[in-house]
Amino acid sequence: MIRNVIKSLLEAKAYPDPTTEVRLVETHVSFIFLTDRFVYKVKKAVNYGFLDFTTLDRRRFYCNEEVRLNRRLCPEVYLGVVELRDTTDGPGFGGTGPVIDYAVKMRRLPQERMLDRLLAEENVEARDMTRIAQAVARFHEGAERGPVIDAYGETEAIRENWEQNFRQAASFVGLTISAAQMTEIRQWVISFLQENDALFRERVTGGFIRDCDGDLHSGNICLTDPVCIFDCIEFNDKFRYIDTAADLAFLLMDLEYADRKDLAGELLNAYQAASGDVGMAPLLDFYKAQRAFVRGKVTSLRLEHASLTEAERIEVKDTAVRYFRLARGYSLRARMHPMLVLTCGMIGSGKSTLARALSRELGFALKRSDVVRKELAGVATVGAAPTRSYRAGIYNSDMDQATYLALLTEAERSLSRGEGMVVDATFRRSADRERFRELALRLGVPFLLVETRCSEEVARLRLEARNGDAAEVSDARWEHYRQLEAEFEAPQPGEAIVVDSALPVHQGVDLVIEAAGLPS
Repeated sequence: MIRNVIKSLLEAKAYPDPTTEVRLVETHVSFIFLTDRFVYKVKKAVNYGFLDFTTLDRRRFYCNEEVRLNRRLCPEVYLGVVELRDTTDGPGFGGTGPVIDYAVKMRRLPQERMLDRLLAEENVEARDMTRIAQAVARFHEGAERGPVIDAYGETEAIRENWEQNFRQAASFVGLTISAAQMTEIRQWVISFLQENDALFRERVTGGFIRDCDGDLHSGNICLTDPVCIFDCIEFNDKFRYIDTAADLAFLLMDLEYADRKDLAGELLNAYQAASGDVGMAPLLDFYKAQRAFVRGKVTSLRLEHASLTEAERIEVKDTAVRYFRLARGYSLRARMHPMLVLTCGMIGSGKSTLARALSRELGFALKRSDVVRKELAGVATVGAAPTRSYRAGIYNSDMDQATYLALLTEAERSLSRGEGMVVDATFRRSADRERFRELALRLGVPFLLVETRCSEEVARLRLEARNGDAAEVSDARWEHYRQLEAEFEAPQPGEAIVVDSALPVHQGVDLVIEAAGLPS
């Protein structure tokens, strides 16, 4: 869309409904204009291979398809297709001038109820997952199926889908995904499809290949009453003609990407209870890897936008890298044994950032001492002003012992049920670290100790930045640094994997993966 058309559509007079403002949101495939009450979505004249909107007729057709398909899950929102006309006052959605494009018109949903926003605000509960799961299960139950759709569930069709993604992501090798990661994922996909051909066939004969949503993630879910799930795939049937497990896997992956493995578990349990589909479990990591890979590819495509600022470009690149690494993480899990990983180090040394990344990529449970300590004390995790006194209040000796005992108990519980765990704490005493090492030895699981380090200046900047962060869990501040330093019993040479946290976090993750005997 040429810039003068965009400029006209940013004016209120271009719309038939009164509005005080117009805001533009641009994606890699659409220009989305938000008025006070409605949304107008104009498709870009682009061809990415997996979609082709290059002609006016194609854009009109896919606008109608978008309305038809999305009314299945969100009927009250999708109002229809409207014509963009060239009028004497400039391009707008009205008048009698020549049609220059088409748009999908929707009711505007309350932004404060969007699932991605609620996740960022840590304002999502298990019951929200139950509502979503039940809505998705009902939709899947009534979704169309048949011989044409079934064909897309065969291993050959799934393999070709993957190969298309590999081809389309090839230009991002060295930018957002490494050649080694690409090779690792491809080899795993080929092996998985060969080894599980019978299982994929069972899914076809069981009737689980249906005309699904295809884009089921937190950005497309609004927790209204009823739940509204919108913006499904309309531009390519094969992205919707999928296993219901693949459809659900997108949201499961999205929750795990957001470090909410707990909510992913709630969603899966609620969906299986509502649908009765307990046979999907062996395929979920495979489909989650596919979804993470696609998100990495699509996010990488945004780097081609000339309008991105340098800061935006860095953020987009980091997001794409994280998705691709998550895809690689799913490919590693079948070869991983449960293990116990401790992240330790001085305050501000980056151990919590590394612990979250390890948990996300490897699928391990994560327990953070700051959270456990506050749960034991019965105080709010965030929001309270941190104490200025070292070892005062909930940071006294008794609470220290109770916190590390609770962490040890949680680690034993997790490892005993076959799930790896990352424990994130200062571990300033070697005796505390030794108790966890002994637990791993007793249970016969690998044990890795990771010490994060950085310069004092980097630590100071990080700790001082916490002063204005209302969402920060840790109460550690720069004024505590010297006192902790005097007490910190650093791991002996060779005892720990040492990570320089001033470097990108994924380099630290790769060091741990290598130490665990897995490819990095």
